[in-house]
Amino acid sequence: MPSISRDSLLTLESYARTRKEFRAKVLNHKKLRTVHLGEHVTLVFEDELTVRYQIQEMLRVEKIFEEEGIQSELGAYNPLIPDGGNWKATMMIEYPDPDERQRQLQRLKGIEDRVWVEARGAGRIYAIADEDMERANDTKTSAVHFLRFELDPATKNSLRAGGALSMGLDHANYRCILNPVPPGIQDSLLEDIEF
Repeated sequence: MPSISRDSLLTLESYARTRKEFRAKVLNHKKLRTVHLGEHVTLVFEDELTVRYQIQEMLRVEKIFEEEGIQSELGAYNPLIPDGGNWKATMMIEYPDPDERQRQLQRLKGIEDRVWVEARGAGRIYAIADEDMERANDTKTSAVHFLRFELDPATKNSLRAGGALSMGLDHANYRCILNPVPPGIQDSLLEDIEF
């Protein structure tokens, strides 16, 4: 499984010097890895660069420079890097008004299990959600989820042959289909797959 090593991280001082340029690079990169499913759900597909940025930012914000703390961050974030046979995404449910958000999180319980991807001619692949911890309870879902899409051979073959990619949500209270995913985003996601 691909991972970021301790030796490849910048020190807090070095990161402070390069942060502005690195942040701009990552934000530009994320544009081709962000999918909006309707008005209120956003998926950000993670890769080595987006995860590296998260780790560097956490070390900076928390002022972590001791080995144990750095290893803890690596342990928390490295599992978000796709391994060549899957896509991994952070899913955000976004409602600006806090009261509306609370109501919708109750209505959308289980939505994290209803997100899918589909390559033309292959079946839907539903996300495996929140392997790190339970993020929902008996009454509501969380506003943030971590998803993994395990890509089967039929999906990989379709994508390798140029098949269009679609994504969607089929929750009873939130339905959306993006068909097709914009070509630039599909091209970026194809870089995560070992064919």
